[in-house]
Amino acid sequence: MSDRKAPTVLQVLPALEVGGAEWGAVDVTAGLTGAGWHAVVASSGGAMTEEVERVGGIHLTLPLDRKNPWTIRRNVRVLQDVIREYRVDIVHARSRAPAWSACAAARRSGVPFVTTFHGVYGCGNRLKKAYNSIMVKGDIVIAVSRFVSRHIQETYRVPPKRLRVIHRGIDTGIFNPDVVSDERMTRLARQWRLHDNVPVIMLPGRAARWKGHNVMIEAVRNLGRRDVRVLLVGADQGKPRYRDELEAQIRKAGLEGVVLLTKPCRDMAAAYMLADLVVSASIEPEAFGRVAAEAQAMGRPLVATDLGGSRETVIDRRTGRLVPAGDAAALADAMGSMLTLTAGERHTLARRARGHVMACFTKSRMCGRTLSVYRELLDASPSTVTTDTAPGRTEDCEPEKIAEHRNDADNGVGERSA
Repeated sequence: MSDRKAPTVLQVLPALEVGGAEWGAVDVTAGLTGAGWHAVVASSGGAMTEEVERVGGIHLTLPLDRKNPWTIRRNVRVLQDVIREYRVDIVHARSRAPAWSACAAARRSGVPFVTTFHGVYGCGNRLKKAYNSIMVKGDIVIAVSRFVSRHIQETYRVPPKRLRVIHRGIDTGIFNPDVVSDERMTRLARQWRLHDNVPVIMLPGRAARWKGHNVMIEAVRNLGRRDVRVLLVGADQGKPRYRDELEAQIRKAGLEGVVLLTKPCRDMAAAYMLADLVVSASIEPEAFGRVAAEAQAMGRPLVATDLGGSRETVIDRRTGRLVPAGDAAALADAMGSMLTLTAGERHTLARRARGHVMACFTKSRMCGRTLSVYRELLDASPSTVTTDTAPGRTEDCEPEKIAEHRNDADNGVGERSA
């Protein structure tokens, strides 16, 4: 362990807009400062910058969202200065573009380097895979689920001894049914024009085709009930062509007045409390499955698709239901079954679901395990951190290595980080 009583961790990511990597950086910042450590976050800025500072971290605005090799080269020198000025003990990269700069800066400065896979990356060709490979150069590589861990091992052949699975954490203080006031629920109910005694089915998810909105609408048609209100929360998110497509499908299915597209909600805990049923209908694997974990923490009946991280966050027929991805008929059948649960069955399901999240997916657990990784690296002698691993070589993460990939970066399939 370093002789200093308060180590400093530098986290780097492209920007601080809302997302899984961003919340991970904020939550770990809070965990670090709560443990008496120092936390520095570098990014190009964004809506969550204030969150970093609110929990006691320092934010530095740098062009880490840029993929141009020359900018990345300049960022190496800047990050070296940051490491020296703030006496950084560990560098932690949460995304590919800043990871190239951060890896080189960490190696040149002689400090441990950690990466987190918040999702899986498309590897459609050799150049794409080479660009993505910076994320396996960490002395320790963190995966947010066993699903992501398997992807890393199968795609990049990372030795298991350098891999750690640390599931994303839910703030069970915020996502707690006992702390949501009637006032908060009433405010949202008025906004969405919900009526008493009308069952509410909710699918939270940003405006992306892989979130399964089309499958959900077809499932609602198959359900054959007009005495429900279906909220696609977040589907109306600045993508007019996608919104128009969904609205056309709703009209064709005769579901006007039944299915509503809403903008993203700022009070999801209250939103979940309004729901009689929560659905995660993703047709591609979730890296973790935040919606499924949050819904269970709130004790809500849940149906999710049987793939990716949802297989880890949901225990089928004990804390929720799992159905085949893209199968509207199966989804409709599961929704109908969950809507007929008795009060006693709902109570049992809620108790099991929240207990599952409290045991496995809390923010405090995630932060504690991440700090354990940091301590492991600080305790290790230099010879044991990177023994027999190519990522330990400085030249493997120099900016020159990505010059050939400059036009390929982030084209094609991206990461599933929700």
